[in-house]
Amino acid sequence: MNLDPQTETAETKLIQPQILYYGTPVVLLTTQNEDGSSNISPISSSWALGDILVLGVGVNGKAFENLERRPECVANLPDPSLWEQVERLAPTTGKSPVPESKQAMGFRHEQDKYTVSGLTPAASHQVRPVRIRECPLQIEAVVEAVRVPEYSPFFAIIEARAVAVHVHRDMILGDHHIDPGKWSPLIYNFRHYFGLGEPLGKTFRAEV
Repeated sequence: MNLDPQTETAETKLIQPQILYYGTPVVLLTTQNEDGSSNISPISSSWALGDILVLGVGVNGKAFENLERRPECVANLPDPSLWEQVERLAPTTGKSPVPESKQAMGFRHEQDKYTVSGLTPAASHQVRPVRIRECPLQIEAVVEAVRVPEYSPFFAIIEARAVAVHVHRDMILGDHHIDPGKWSPLIYNFRHYFGLGEPLGKTFRAEV
């Protein structure tokens, strides 16, 4: 079969989108500032493989600065009911002075992210950064590797190993399973907030 890659089809059109946030869970990443206070950074690039979390953070942000100094964090995953609290954090940064690149995008400095967002801190068990009580899923993690790609030096790829997982009690099945019917992550979908729709089915490897 001889196919011409330049040929358009009725189903598709070649475009050049400015962003590729094609739908991933929002993470509120908590890290510890140099004075011991907490920083909360909303991030929209993350995935998990086994007990390893892969997180994408901007190198000009406070989260990256904190992780370089103290390689621990908590990945707090909000549900759709918390989208407004997430959005309150979106235009803020813990960096002072605010980097010029962030000033140009309308960011402002806020030291106390918990007050700004209306969220509540909770003590962690294995790491120093605190958790966010309202988030149904909270993953304490230690950083194992940090990589800043030469081809994209504005972002860092953080590999972190989960050391403790906290789940709201009403989402737990049995002893150690998360009920997928009750857990609904807040999804960042091309810079808009979404929740999940109705369940469609399950993979053959599903345990519950």
